[in-house]
Amino acid sequence: MYSVAIIGFGGMGKWHYRAITKQIEGLEVTGVYDIREEACEEARFYSLHVYESATDVFADLSIDIVIIATPNDSHKDLILRGLAADKHVVCEKPVVLNSADLLEIMEAEKNSKGLFTIHQNRRWDKDFRTVKSILDSNSIGRPYFIESRVNGSSVFLHGWRDYKINGGGMLFDWGVHLIDQGLLLIGEKVTSVTAHVFNVHAQEVDDNVKLLLGFESGLSVLLEIATNCFIPMPRWHLSGANGTAIIENWECEGKIVQLADDKALKWENDIVYTAAGPTRTMAPRPVNTTLEKALPQIKDALGDEYHHYSSANIFYNNLLEAISGKKSLYVTSSEALRVMQIIELAFQSAAENRGMTCSI
Repeated sequence: MYSVAIIGFGGMGKWHYRAITKQIEGLEVTGVYDIREEACEEARFYSLHVYESATDVFADLSIDIVIIATPNDSHKDLILRGLAADKHVVCEKPVVLNSADLLEIMEAEKNSKGLFTIHQNRRWDKDFRTVKSILDSNSIGRPYFIESRVNGSSVFLHGWRDYKINGGGMLFDWGVHLIDQGLLLIGEKVTSVTAHVFNVHAQEVDDNVKLLLGFESGLSVLLEIATNCFIPMPRWHLSGANGTAIIENWECEGKIVQLADDKALKWENDIVYTAAGPTRTMAPRPVNTTLEKALPQIKDALGDEYHHYSSANIFYNNLLEAISGKKSLYVTSSEALRVMQIIELAFQSAAENRGMTCSI
């Protein structure tokens, strides 16, 4: 049994506590450190030991694993201290706020007896795994344009996410997830980054983002994060040489439309009159030339009762296997470094109002 301490017992800190307590055999959360008294009181309610400082956490020889779930700007220092104490360290995303800090952490990893990983829980989302299944099965042929959107209408950011000093904003929040998913889907280098970054209601940080990634094969991936969208776009839209797929929402409603045998199709020479006016290029395709199919059915890793903790089950069991030397970590620092480098270029692209070439 490995003992776990959580630094930061807010929303995500409590999520980790509940996930581990509900379903992860081999792990036990025994202690918490938080600067807020109300969080400490809640930890005591759960009969957890409350540490006086982060230093006390790292000095406790009974603690094997430290989970860091604090505001983004505090991650680097806590990670380095955890690795220096030879603890296994799990950090919430984004791991840090720039690639230089992450490179420093990667050096520290080499000299620590502890493992280090980042909690990228969106890698196991049902919608993402559905997209991966479509691409892996070649259902729509060679993909050339992928659109991934998270559209919300809360308008205002909440808590520390609204402040630049804490590393707030949507690129560091949802952007980390969408970029990570895009890199996992496309096994190629990113060759260009173009970003439009908006401050619609937030005073200090980005609250709406459009990010276009170009890959070495020519494939384009459009990522959008919006907090001011009152008519949401589909969660995913995939364009392939032989078909199109759409995933409307988190419930994974949608469909695949594929080309049928196109040999029988004969386009007339005459212009077709449509609602769009006279056209041939955009004339509606005859129904018999396409096939509509359901999206692949992806089951949750666990039953409905634990739906929101499915990713934790996979993530932490992998960590336990990595600690025992049976498997490699699912989420590595080198993967996070690519994400961080793209975010840095996105901010530069927006500031200079131009696309950035790269090889990431």
